[in-house]
Amino acid sequence: MQTEKAYRNDAYAKVTGRATYADDISFSGMLHAVPVYADYVAAKDLRIDASEALRSPGCVRVITAADVPGSATFGQIEKDYPMFVSGQVRSWGDVCAIVVAETRVAAKAAAALVKIEATPVKPVLGIDEALKPGAPVVPSYGDSNIVTHHRLRHGDPEPLFAQAELILEEDFETQAIEHSYMEPETAVCVPRSDGVVEVYGSMQHPFSTRRFVAALLGEPLSSVEVYTIAVGGGFGGKDDTAAVVCARAALAAKLTGKPVKLRYDREWSFRESYKRHPYRMHYKVGVSSEGQVLAVKATMYADSGAYLSVTPWVTWRSTAQCFGPYAIDNIHADVYGVATNNIFSGAMRGFGSPQVNFAVEQIMDMAAHKLKIHPLGMRRINMVKQDSVTVTGQKLSGHTVSLEDVMNRVVHEIGYRKKYEKCSFGTADGDELYGIGLAISYRGASLGAEGMDFCSCIINGQYDGSILLETGIHENGQGSETTMTLVLAEELGVDLKRIRYRRSSTSVIPDSGTTVATRGTILGGSSVVIAARQYRKLLSDHLAERLRCKPEEVTFHDDKIWGLNYAYSLTWEEAMKELFLQRITPYAFGTFQAPPVSWDDTNGQGDAYFTYVYSCQAVELSVNKKTGAVTLLNIVAGHDIGKAINKAMVLGQMYGGVTQGVGMALMEDFVREEGKTRCLNFDAYKIPRMTDLPEMTGIIIENHDPSSLTGAKGIGEPALEIIAPAIANAVFNATGVRYTKLPIRVQPEDLA
Repeated sequence: MQTEKAYRNDAYAKVTGRATYADDISFSGMLHAVPVYADYVAAKDLRIDASEALRSPGCVRVITAADVPGSATFGQIEKDYPMFVSGQVRSWGDVCAIVVAETRVAAKAAAALVKIEATPVKPVLGIDEALKPGAPVVPSYGDSNIVTHHRLRHGDPEPLFAQAELILEEDFETQAIEHSYMEPETAVCVPRSDGVVEVYGSMQHPFSTRRFVAALLGEPLSSVEVYTIAVGGGFGGKDDTAAVVCARAALAAKLTGKPVKLRYDREWSFRESYKRHPYRMHYKVGVSSEGQVLAVKATMYADSGAYLSVTPWVTWRSTAQCFGPYAIDNIHADVYGVATNNIFSGAMRGFGSPQVNFAVEQIMDMAAHKLKIHPLGMRRINMVKQDSVTVTGQKLSGHTVSLEDVMNRVVHEIGYRKKYEKCSFGTADGDELYGIGLAISYRGASLGAEGMDFCSCIINGQYDGSILLETGIHENGQGSETTMTLVLAEELGVDLKRIRYRRSSTSVIPDSGTTVATRGTILGGSSVVIAARQYRKLLSDHLAERLRCKPEEVTFHDDKIWGLNYAYSLTWEEAMKELFLQRITPYAFGTFQAPPVSWDDTNGQGDAYFTYVYSCQAVELSVNKKTGAVTLLNIVAGHDIGKAINKAMVLGQMYGGVTQGVGMALMEDFVREEGKTRCLNFDAYKIPRMTDLPEMTGIIIENHDPSSLTGAKGIGEPALEIIAPAIANAVFNATGVRYTKLPIRVQPEDLA
C-alpha cells in the first residue's frame, strides 16, 4: 500500500489509549441501565410485568412507555420509531423497557425477571409478502406497505427497445448488512441542577440525538445539551439507534435524578440497530450493435423493515443514480421502499448507490460480453463526459468531469488490457481460475436535493495567540477535525500547533446537518474558509495601522501577520494583545451554503447534486475450481476527489472503503429467519480480515472543484460503492459464471 506523511490531531490520544469514549465516562452515584426485548417479531396487546424485577437486589426502576412524559415514538422523517414499545410489537429489535439498577450486573439480573406477554400476529417477512393484496399493513401510519415511491422519467424507452440489437433482462439482489463498528452504542446522561440533561454518547449526529432526546422527555431543545466525544466508528449506523439509546438513558437520568449509563452488548446492537437496505432490482436494457445503451427500464424494491427511518432518502439516491455514471437518453425507473417486520433498514456508507452499482456495472459487462465489445469500450461509449446530460436531466458543467481519465489511470496502473486477455472464463490447466474486473461510478457529493446543505464554523482567537476552532461537522473517526484544522492553518498561514479543535456541544455551534453523504470535507472545509476570511478581515482592519499599511495590504503567512512589502510584522501573540488593548474580540462566525440544486419528484428530473466524485476500481482474483474459494490478488482504486487536503487520510479512506466493499461482495450477510437472526456477534457474522485482503493501490486524482471553497470534494462513500461489482465482473471473467446475488458464494458444482 502507498504511504503518505500523515497528520491527525487525535492520533496521540488514540494510539496511547487516552481518547475518551462514552464507556470511559462515569460520574459519582451513576446508575446503569439495560434494555428489555420481547421475543416476538410481530404481536399485539403487549403486557409488561416488572414486579419481580423491581424486587431484585439493586434494581432502582423499570421504565416503560407509560413513564414517558413526551413522545415514545420519533423519527427523522416519519415519527414512527418506538423508543419504548407500547401495545404493538413490529420487530424483533423492539425495546419494551429499560431496567435501571445500581450496577450493570444487577440491571441485567433484574431485566431477566421482567415478564413480557403479547398476542402473536402473522409477521410480514419479505418484500413479496408485503406486496401481496390483503397483506397485513406493517407501518403505524398509512394503509400500505409501500412506504415510498420515487419515479424517474427521462425520454421514452419503450419504442427504443425495438431498435436494440441486444435486450438484457436481469434480476439482482443485495443483502442486509451490519455496520460492524468497533464500539457498540453507549450513552451517559447527567441531570443538571438547572433542569438541563447532559448527553455523552457514541452517536454520529449530536443534533439528531438532541431531537430524539427532547421528544422523549417532552422538553424543548434548549433543555438538552449533547457533547461530542470520540466515536468508535459509525459508517452511517450511529444515527437513529444511537440517538434512541441516548434518549432512553436521558429519560432514566431525568426520572431517577442521577447519572445513568446505558451500554449495549454486541448482541443487543446486532439485534436492534438498523442495517443496509436489502435491494431487489429488475433491469431491462436495450443496447445497439455498437454498444450504445438505447433504453432502460428499472424497478427496484428496498426492504425498509418495520420503521421508515431514512428509507425515502436512501431510495431517492438510488433513483437519481439509477443507471450509474452513464448518459442515457431514454430511461424510466421506479424505486420503492417496502415495509416488513424485519429489523429496520437505515443509513449506511454508500446510501443506496452500492446496491444500484452492483447491478449496473455487471449489466455493462454482460452487454459487452454478448456483443463482443471490450468492457472498457462499452463504458467509454456510454459514460458521462464534460457537458453530458445525466438521467435526471442535469448538464454536467461547471466542474471537471474526469470519469474517463480516472478509468484510464486505473486501467494503466493495474495493466487491465493485457490481463483481461489472460482471464480463464472457466478454463484453466490448474485448479486456479484467473479473472480481472472493474467498475466505475459517479457519486453526487453531499446531500443534494434530498436535504439542506449548509455548515457553520467558529474561530475564536485567544490572548496568547492560540486559536480555537469548531465546526458543525462531527468527528466519527474519519479525521474531519484534522481536515478542518489543516484548512484553517492554510487560510491563516499559521503553524498547526497554534490551532486547537474544540469539541463542541449542541449549545455552542448551530446545527449544520448530519455528517453523512460525503459532505464533511466539502461543507465543513468551505465553512472554515468563510469564517477565516471574516477573521482575516477583522484582524486586517484593526492591525493595519500597527503594520503601517492599508487593511487590504495585510497578509498572513509563515506564522506571522505582515504589512506591506514585509517591512513590518506582528507575531500572533503580539496581534492578540493589540486587539485586546483595542477592546476588539478576535472572533468570527461563518456559514457556507452549498450551491442550489433542484428536483421534480413527479418525474425524477432536476439538478440532483451540485458536483460529483468520479471513481474507478479494479480487482484481480483467482477462484479455486475444487473449493470455489475466491482469493483477491490485487486492487487498484482511483478517485477524483477535488483537492486532497490530507493525502494520507484520503488513501486510508480508500483502503477502508474497499475493505468494507469486499465484505459486501464476498462474505457479509445479516441473515433473518422468520424475522429473527442468529447473527448476534462476529462469530457468526463474518467481516474481512487482514488475511482476506490483497495489496491495494490508491490513486488520488485532483481537479479543483469550484463549488467547494477549498477545492475538495470527498472520498468517504465513493471508496465503498463499486468494489462489489468489480469483484462480480472479475469472478465472471475467471469462471464464466455470472453471480447476481450478494454475497457471491461460488460453489464447486457451478464450475463443473
